[in-house]
Amino acid sequence: MKIHIDIDCFFVSATRIKEHSLHGKPVAIGGRSDTKIFNKEAKCQSVNLENSGSFVPTFYKSYDKSDDDIEAFKDKDGRVRGILTTSSYEARAYGVKTAMSIKEALGLCPHLIIKAPDMSLYQKLSHELHEFLQTKIPLVEQASIDEFYGDLSGWIEDEDVPRFIDDLRLEIQKVTKLPVSIGAAPTRYIAKLATTNAKPFGCKIVYPHELDNFIEKIPVGAFAGIGKSMKEKLQSVQIHTLGELQRRRGTVESWGPYAKELYARVCGMSDDEIQTTHVRKSIGISRTFDPLYDRTELKRRVHVLARHLSFAILKLDVIPTVFHLSIAYEMNQKSHKNISLCEVFTEKKFDSLCLELFREADIYKRLQVRGISINCSSFTRESRKELSLINFEDEQKMRKLTEHSQEIREKYGIDMLKWGSEL
Repeated sequence: MKIHIDIDCFFVSATRIKEHSLHGKPVAIGGRSDTKIFNKEAKCQSVNLENSGSFVPTFYKSYDKSDDDIEAFKDKDGRVRGILTTSSYEARAYGVKTAMSIKEALGLCPHLIIKAPDMSLYQKLSHELHEFLQTKIPLVEQASIDEFYGDLSGWIEDEDVPRFIDDLRLEIQKVTKLPVSIGAAPTRYIAKLATTNAKPFGCKIVYPHELDNFIEKIPVGAFAGIGKSMKEKLQSVQIHTLGELQRRRGTVESWGPYAKELYARVCGMSDDEIQTTHVRKSIGISRTFDPLYDRTELKRRVHVLARHLSFAILKLDVIPTVFHLSIAYEMNQKSHKNISLCEVFTEKKFDSLCLELFREADIYKRLQVRGISINCSSFTRESRKELSLINFEDEQKMRKLTEHSQEIREKYGIDMLKWGSEL
């Protein structure tokens, strides 16, 4: 049996560990793009390279208790900005949902308590839970900051799984103070569905002979791997539930290899092994902000983003070979540019490269920009590309300078050394 463990309302649950008075109250965690990264006096920036996922940024501002209320989400004109990253079940009873704007949520639930995110706390609790699970289950995979998979095959007999996962759920709460829900099934994909069915703070097991009845009325959009476009495609041929999908094998499999594999996963005929370690294949940074026209200021912000991303790349000790920059404009216009380059990585070269990509991507010069994203991928350890030997000696000298800068930032913070163009 495979099991899926999901922390219930993780960010809220973590906050309640700090503030016991929040138990039983409608609480939500707000999220807003950290534009303070662009402030010339910016400090206390932290980097997360362990976990990723929705609302889990690679770079974030360290928690500041003075920002931990609704005032932190107001702009200079007093308007409430930002969205919700999660909400408690008490808040959901009022119709409050994840990714809803804070303003809309307060309209539905005026007494909703809004708290600022504390990513350092979330990382700490997630790490503690991961370590605890490793003492209980032979194979544990961390899928995201609040999700884990485990393999009980050969460890726990199928008939003993219900008792095991129930005891595990209660022990996790006792040791970490975090409420979790656990699903168990023959495959990880069905186990994840079972967890959703078990929430909040419950357990659900699906045996092979129960699979057909279990998936019968589950909406197709609830299955991991069925995104917006696939959901629309299924609904266009009157497939709205997983039960209907199961009965339309010919239709689904005719759409190609991906759809064929998706059908097998839904029917419990295909599964993936538990991966105890994940190899990161890309890393990026993006920020949205109020519409801005000033190209000089936008280029300064590219320098800031490049510096932060360079820090993370050096910390990962990888050499990316594909670089991508995208720009989001007002009126929903977008533009992007990418380049492949296989050379020794240095911060100075990377900074110049990002600036050049921005110049080439900025094709709507009359429009205001509301977001910039930079992504690096295809690391040499995976792609096995050979580095160019052109100017190799000069590049090695610049690499040493980059490494010295990295040592200073590791010790004193990402913002200790900045490019003059940022100031």
